[in-house]
Amino acid sequence: MDTAVDTTSRSRRTLDPKPIAPSLFAHFVLRSSNAAAMVDWYTAVLNMRVVYRDDLLSFLTYDNEHHRLAIINIGGLHAPDDKSTGLSHVAYAFPRIGDLLATYRRLKAKGIEPYWPIHHGPTLSLYYHDPDGNSVELQVDCFSKAKAAAYFETEAFRKNPVGVVFDPEALASAYEAGTLEADLLRQPDGPPARV
Repeated sequence: MDTAVDTTSRSRRTLDPKPIAPSLFAHFVLRSSNAAAMVDWYTAVLNMRVVYRDDLLSFLTYDNEHHRLAIINIGGLHAPDDKSTGLSHVAYAFPRIGDLLATYRRLKAKGIEPYWPIHHGPTLSLYYHDPDGNSVELQVDCFSKAKAAAYFETEAFRKNPVGVVFDPEALASAYEAGTLEADLLRQPDGPPARV
């Protein structure tokens, strides 16, 4: 998207009073007293690269955006307790189930394992904690965007809006054995997961 400013002409404009949605989610910023470990973790987990780093700030990205994550290095911070309000997690989507499962295996080999593997219905998700305890969801969509939106109106969603826990190692093995992707993306039977 070219956002260059026109400097060749001057004419009156009217600002539209209607609400306008942003064009994209640009980045998020984390405060940390553990910045080096955080940078290492996000580069490993999300295949990010550092675009800027000094003693105070680190900017990371995984695409053509100038930064998707900033980490501010502040000494002496403490983790919020379980009763604190705030962000629950951030989520990143992969285009195919094979990409998600390959990432799972790559991270597992580095000692990074999900704390909550769950099939939500519209997404198959793996939740991880970064070194500061922030929660990061890696997911793959199980339906088209339209079918996922429609799923929220179903009886299945009303009965279980959270999803079903699954075994990521068993799913990775089934993928490698040639199980059809449609079968791998189907929500398994099981009790509703606890939040």
